[in-house]
Amino acid sequence: MGKRIGRHTVKIDKPLYIVSASSFVGKKEGEGPLKDYFDYVSDDVMFGEKSWEKAESKFFKSAFSSAIEKSGKKPDDMNYMLAGDLLNQCGGSTYGLRDLKIPFLGIYGACSTFGEAVSLGSMLIDGGFAENIVCGAGSHFCSAEKQFRFPLELGTQRPPTSTWTVTGAGAVVLSTSGFGPKVTYVTTGKIVDMGVKDAANMGAAMAGAACDAIAAHFKETGRTTDYYDVVATGDLGTTGKAIIKKYLAEENLMFDGNLTDCGIEIFDSEKQDTHSGGSGCACSAVTFSGYYYKLLMEKKIKNILLIPTGALMNTTVSQQGESIPSIAHAVAIEM
Repeated sequence: MGKRIGRHTVKIDKPLYIVSASSFVGKKEGEGPLKDYFDYVSDDVMFGEKSWEKAESKFFKSAFSSAIEKSGKKPDDMNYMLAGDLLNQCGGSTYGLRDLKIPFLGIYGACSTFGEAVSLGSMLIDGGFAENIVCGAGSHFCSAEKQFRFPLELGTQRPPTSTWTVTGAGAVVLSTSGFGPKVTYVTTGKIVDMGVKDAANMGAAMAGAACDAIAAHFKETGRTTDYYDVVATGDLGTTGKAIIKKYLAEENLMFDGNLTDCGIEIFDSEKQDTHSGGSGCACSAVTFSGYYYKLLMEKKIKNILLIPTGALMNTTVSQQGESIPSIAHAVAIEM
């Protein structure tokens, strides 16, 4: 059936390059293991603004503007801009990107938003609807905590399963012309609900969705688990990674050192006291745009299967006792 090779997976036939990537992060992220890979580290969590939300929007504008500039193209060359965040009505991306004057598709996939943006952008280009698209995602620790958990002023104790929302934004430019790693396959996940109700245990909530997307990708592409140099989930953290390894083993999917998680890579959990690791829309966005993109361009790795993960929790519904549905999207990127 055309470009589809299964229920979940689409093969990208057109040459489709990630011609640039940019990552802007906060101070804590700049103190972590990946500090040398980010384009810019702000020493100020407010990023010079008067509120956390305004700071989040500034991270968006900075990363997207930088990605476009690094691509050698102009904002007018961009056919679409795809972005989303964790704030109500995607306020971080909407307010941050309004001055770029690029046709905009605001999307929401919780912490899987970067994977959703790259997936949709790739399909738009492969379908002939665009030639250049800038897409990405972002988040802010302070604004996310305020919205989804507790006011920071309470000083609420965080359990070991909790993760630290990444502050920053990551953006990439997809194009039919230029140089860079190619997007070759897109595997769209489905909503999976593991019955988890604990907002401080995102890894357990999202592990089932990540396993489902990964299993679908390998089944429908026919590839083996050793095909990719890196298989990176979005923000399961150490708690979620331990769970997903069990789920994947039940699907007869065994990995030999190439399975990791962006939330584990971005922080030193012991030195930085981030407990289970990093999370948030920015987690996979800045880890790919800063770290993995450079490894691909330097040919230190040849390919990566990136699986951003998202907990689709709603602040109101969660307070009514509902569980946390989750989603994950897999994108194959090859140099």
